[in-house]
Amino acid sequence: MFLQSLLRLPRPPAPVHLIRAVDPRVPLTLKRQLIEPLLNRTFAGPLSEGEFDALEGRRIALHIEDLGVTLTLTLEGERFKLTREAGEATIRGGWREFLCLATRREDPDALFFQRRLVIEGDTELGLMVKNLLDGREEGLAQGRLGEWLARFERMARQEH
Repeated sequence: MFLQSLLRLPRPPAPVHLIRAVDPRVPLTLKRQLIEPLLNRTFAGPLSEGEFDALEGRRIALHIEDLGVTLTLTLEGERFKLTREAGEATIRGGWREFLCLATRREDPDALFFQRRLVIEGDTELGLMVKNLLDGREEGLAQGRLGEWLARFERMARQEH
């Protein structure tokens, strides 16, 4: 009886729909508490070695179209910060394309040449960020951020 009632319950919303509904309601301060530590831990080595110094005071937006999420990052004092300001450059694409970029499942250049990821605005800044990410042999699939990316990748495979 219990199992039958469970089978009649509606399926929970797909992660994409849930994120699209929840993200606009999440305050920037909470996003900062979640995202900034992950990014700063993930890039601790390159940040301390000055690899991202050219981003100091610049703003790059990551627009994940199918999730309806835009994150604008800047660099302040060797630390990534989320900002409300518009990006000088925007990298735009679907969440699966960003996942492929982050995990290096596909060649980053191919993602851009096939226009699955697009740079808008200050293309020089966008290409610099792409090249900095591309230069990381292991991608972003390490530590806590890597765990999150692996979960998203599993979800993406289950949706197909």
